[in-house]
Amino acid sequence: MCVFFLQPSAPHWGHLLQIPHESHPPQSVSAGGAVDAAGRVSVAEETLSTQLPDLHGGLLPSCHHRSCLVAAEWGEAGEDGSGSGDPQTGASTAGAAAPAAGGGPQPAAAQPSGSGEDSLDRLLPPVSTPRRKSTTLSKAEPPLLRTGTRTIYTAGRPPWYNEHGTQSKEAFVIGLCGGSASGKTTVANKIIEALDVPWVVLLSMDSFYKVLSAEEQALAASNDYNFDHPGAFDFELLVTTLRKLKQGKSVKIPVYDFTTHGRQKDWKNVYGASVIIFEGIMAFADKELLRLLDMKIFVDTDSDIRLVRRLRRDITERGRDIEGVIKQYNKFVKPAFDQYIEPTMRLADIVVPRGGGNMVAIDLIVQHVHSQLEERELSVRALLASAHQSQPLPQTLSVLESTPQVRGLHAIIRNKETSRDEFIFYSKRLMRLLIEHALTFLPSQPCVVQTPQGEEYEGRRFHGKGITGVSILRAGETMEPALRAVCKDVRIGKILIQTNMDSGEPELHYLRLPKDISDDHVILMDSTVSTGAAAMMAVRVLLDHDVQEDKILMVSLLMAELGVHSVAYAFPQVKIITTAVDKSIDDLLRVIPGIGDFGDRYFGTDGPALWSDEDDQPTPTSS
Repeated sequence: MCVFFLQPSAPHWGHLLQIPHESHPPQSVSAGGAVDAAGRVSVAEETLSTQLPDLHGGLLPSCHHRSCLVAAEWGEAGEDGSGSGDPQTGASTAGAAAPAAGGGPQPAAAQPSGSGEDSLDRLLPPVSTPRRKSTTLSKAEPPLLRTGTRTIYTAGRPPWYNEHGTQSKEAFVIGLCGGSASGKTTVANKIIEALDVPWVVLLSMDSFYKVLSAEEQALAASNDYNFDHPGAFDFELLVTTLRKLKQGKSVKIPVYDFTTHGRQKDWKNVYGASVIIFEGIMAFADKELLRLLDMKIFVDTDSDIRLVRRLRRDITERGRDIEGVIKQYNKFVKPAFDQYIEPTMRLADIVVPRGGGNMVAIDLIVQHVHSQLEERELSVRALLASAHQSQPLPQTLSVLESTPQVRGLHAIIRNKETSRDEFIFYSKRLMRLLIEHALTFLPSQPCVVQTPQGEEYEGRRFHGKGITGVSILRAGETMEPALRAVCKDVRIGKILIQTNMDSGEPELHYLRLPKDISDDHVILMDSTVSTGAAAMMAVRVLLDHDVQEDKILMVSLLMAELGVHSVAYAFPQVKIITTAVDKSIDDLLRVIPGIGDFGDRYFGTDGPALWSDEDDQPTPTSS
């Protein structure tokens, strides 16, 4: 039986509550349903699946996304700029520590069957794929991730902010609660597989166990520590982390060591969630936590099944004996379920019996999430194209002085007849001048040095902790050598933003940022800026990683007036630095008079829009 608590006044199944028995007698339930002693409506799965279309009509739209969801975590890089993600696909491992079935922390190596991490560990790069043009405006299919059983099409993250650059929509948070070994993780993975949307984070409550003292560790070793009590969790850190993640901020998730019962030194960095699936045995136990949940799901599984699962897991994966498992179950797990977990079932919007095997309930959940996400869709580029017309250029804009040398370099790189070698050479010269000019906007302080002649010289030195360069791939990467040439030991980060050819909106596909970037002054680099949509997304990413707005320098070889206004209006403290500002853009969003597609001209990909393996076949000759 698939049990749902329906509220008769709500036309949408997403607002599911318990129905008082007195107001809804059994005879009012349609065929295939009944009311139990607690006043809950029970509907058989086959009846529910056939009657729901008539009940809800068009309120539950189907998914129109092409890309299969990948549970993703975007980790920050180390001091050398290296990161944990895959620069070719933009995807990496799942965004939280492996969830345990409850009762006690699970060993880090132990993964439940069907875990998202298990499947992502087997991802392989695409093989035998056609050779395609690589460009930010490419019409090629999205990158492929291949597992042993399926092919996953990845997708970028659409804008999560408005034309003002401020957060306009929060991530949709699904809370999963249930007893130990009830199948919460399986339900979460089933939802992830069926959602078919990008950028989903799976957050486990097991990551937020408190660090145990020496005395408490001794109790845990003898199965005498209660891991199933609300006091075992750090709810303050959990609420703060989930709130920031819901707001679109970058967060650090603790990694709990289930052998030492402490937190590891290195925490996981998670960023960019459109949907957050939060699961844990005490997911509904805190009022502040409940306020952050947009949908509350309780996974209800028979106690005998949960005990069998727990015995099998603890004996095979944790090296425990039967007596110890049963002792802990009878002493802590079952009493905690009766006292703290089962009473929270009344707070759930949806009760899912039998866990991951209940596909009817999972399908309904997925449809509701899709309807909520479609209501939150934004169109930023269209708003930017019609805004800021006939306004003076902002004071935060600085244009490199138009000397004869600068105009001569522009004449060469703007000329369509310029060869690729000359285009690269003179572009690098102009980039070097631009970076040198940008460095004058960094803060400095007076300093006095001794010359070899023993005299004092009063100069200036950089006043800040560090400098980080962040390039917007792919064309912005061409400016990195110029930055490295003038800034010693500069750290480099990368952000891949591409335009969705169906919606015309920029999408975030990949980022790799150095650790503690929030302490640095950041030079954000892109070759050209037309509407400013991609630049705004990149600035928003930096702000979400706690970089201060007045520490960001947006550097570009060429910008359109619209792009300047878009960035300056949304982020008035960001300094905008360029070598020239052109007046307009055309219908294809190209800068006019412009420079052409800088990436194509620089990398030599300005050939046909799309290649295939057939193009590589030799032309047959006549006999």
